[in-house]
Amino acid sequence: MIEIRALDFDLEKTLGSGQVFHWEKYGNGFVGAIGENALFLEQRGGILKVRFGETPKPAPGTRALPRIVARYFALDHPLEEICASFPRDPIMNAARDFCRGLRIIRQPKWECLATFICSSMKQVAHIRQIVRALRQRFGEKKEIRGHEVFSFPSPSRLARTSESELRKCGLGYRARNLLETAKRVASGDADLDSWSALSDRQLREQLCELPGVGMKVANCVMLFAYERIAAFPIDVWIERVLRERYFARKRKVTGQMLADFVANYFGAHGGYAQQYLFHHARMTGKRKSQSHSIDQFH
Repeated sequence: MIEIRALDFDLEKTLGSGQVFHWEKYGNGFVGAIGENALFLEQRGGILKVRFGETPKPAPGTRALPRIVARYFALDHPLEEICASFPRDPIMNAARDFCRGLRIIRQPKWECLATFICSSMKQVAHIRQIVRALRQRFGEKKEIRGHEVFSFPSPSRLARTSESELRKCGLGYRARNLLETAKRVASGDADLDSWSALSDRQLREQLCELPGVGMKVANCVMLFAYERIAAFPIDVWIERVLRERYFARKRKVTGQMLADFVANYFGAHGGYAQQYLFHHARMTGKRKSQSHSIDQFH
């Protein structure tokens, strides 16, 4: 096992906060994949213990493997400084305290984009089922500690399939959007890597031109894949928090009013504030027994 120093980090909260949907609890840790690498992760205090399974050929050197994990979990983000920048109000204070150690993951761009196209109007449990089916049917099988882990299928792999095949993964109408977007990415028409150089406004516009991507999904991809930490996805949980806590005295609140408010109020680290507010609301709200599982992209 490789040991990685991981101070001010909570593995379980980070993986369970609605950013990624394929990691599975296994013993005292989690199994999953970072790109093509299968991993078992276990946290012991400020140390992250990591065991790698089969690695792609040519396999990255042992020195590169810890860097892959540290980068994925953004262990370089100055979390104390980020949290200190949050507005000081009762709901934000409660969310910050509840989510201590939660970090915004740096996800592979295509995997993040495809996952959130699949997430539209779905509960967390359903998204996990869809993602698992896509990985098992179209990804590459790896093994870690006797447990099967599948990589996320490449855009070229999905571009070669059909809408009917994708529907077998539980995608419904999202199958067409995923297929068409996979074709655009595979052909190079949508060059996700080159988009890293774009401004936030330009990046959001490019993402919104893809099938199945609206403002909410675009902001999710900007935050989780492009590290645009100011991006603030507004979902049903966040909208409820904003309306009840910050606009309680206003009867009519438009989406544009909310968007303008969060940009000004939460500022440069708004994406972190959003994730903390969301995770806190989802974990502690539980207004109805079934609503507990509704994710931020419903």
